[in-house]
Amino acid sequence: MPALVVVGVQWGDEGKGKIVDLLSAQARLVVRFQGGDNAGHTVVFGGKKFALHLAPSGILQPRAQVVIGNGVVVNPLSLREEVRMLESRGVRTKGRLFLSPAAHVILPHHRLLDALREEGGRGIGTTKKGIGPCYEDKVARIGIRVADYLDPKAFPELLDTALSVRSHELQRVKPLREIRAEVMRDWAALRRFLAPFVVDTAGMLEAELKAGRRVLFEGAQGAMLDLDYGTYPFVTSSNTHAGSAAAGSGVGPTWIRSVLGITKAYTTRVGRGPFPTELFGTVGNYIRETGHEYGTTTGRPRRIGWLDLVQLRWALRINGATAIGMMKLDTLTNIHPLKVCTAYKLRGKAIRDWPYSRRELFDVEPVYETFPGFSGDLTKARRWSDLPKGARDYVAWVEKQLGVPMPLVSVGQDRKQTIWRSRTGLWG
Repeated sequence: MPALVVVGVQWGDEGKGKIVDLLSAQARLVVRFQGGDNAGHTVVFGGKKFALHLAPSGILQPRAQVVIGNGVVVNPLSLREEVRMLESRGVRTKGRLFLSPAAHVILPHHRLLDALREEGGRGIGTTKKGIGPCYEDKVARIGIRVADYLDPKAFPELLDTALSVRSHELQRVKPLREIRAEVMRDWAALRRFLAPFVVDTAGMLEAELKAGRRVLFEGAQGAMLDLDYGTYPFVTSSNTHAGSAAAGSGVGPTWIRSVLGITKAYTTRVGRGPFPTELFGTVGNYIRETGHEYGTTTGRPRRIGWLDLVQLRWALRINGATAIGMMKLDTLTNIHPLKVCTAYKLRGKAIRDWPYSRRELFDVEPVYETFPGFSGDLTKARRWSDLPKGARDYVAWVEKQLGVPMPLVSVGQDRKQTIWRSRTGLWG
């Protein structure tokens, strides 16, 4: 069946956008199924860099159509800015970008709540985009979906209900009448903007899949930020694993047969929370600067760590990954030695399984295997044989340890800087 899910298998920022962009050339539809504009996917081609936050990365492939599914929370202002940016740079969105009427909308009060909860370093280090509060409203059944946002009779009443429920917190920031006035000021213009993009995306997806056309599902963030299986409570507010592709887009799970997990050649994360292989000092700073490890959405410096096979095995398991792609191999050049975490020690006892307990996650100590490293400019490599032996050995060893095929390796941001070791079986 021609459906493939691409997900991050670390803490996000793995480089999924580049791979989705590449695979979009082979797909009819590309679908975002969770998250919001807290995600940042950077794609580079022709020397131009595009930072996408809501539109699926496939929007940069002229023949692909893209869908923002019901599992995504959408800030209408952010989407309008992104569409204007794309159109100004020659990327057509009309007739190519589609939005589910069942997606929930992020409104100004969600961002106020998000910022309020992050005051004084008390939060978990969110992007303050209002993602969490919007998902909270969704679960509390006071959220507002796109279909109702477009309804001139229903929306004002639904907004008043939502503001009333959150009034205790919101009134600490500003009066409710001012918040309501801010929402209503832009509402008419944003309704006119959104309306042409809204279609029955679930029906569209079913029709394409039944016709045998390829559909690519694009995840946001990464497996370790999953609400259920990540480093809870230092996680995002949605399920980021491949299983949510069905729920977040409106297709049945039986359509999906292939899952491509994306990892870096090392590990990064943003925000607070446990990070067993975190690096400090010279090596960590070198990787951060060489790999330009700063958030696409926030600009915050990312935390850096060695590759963690305990974490990756867990992420591959919960995603049911059938293949894995390694990004940023070039960043590790000239580091001697390299280390990879193969197990943990917890109170003196070796463990190879990811712990559920938040206390244990902070207490584990990584057990490393050391490699001699490699040198040279990997960014010019286009074939597997172009890579130095040390780099090939590193990739092959990680592949063997994880037990999942690794058909692609990336050595730079541009589309051309991708080495395909195999293209067979990727789509199932």
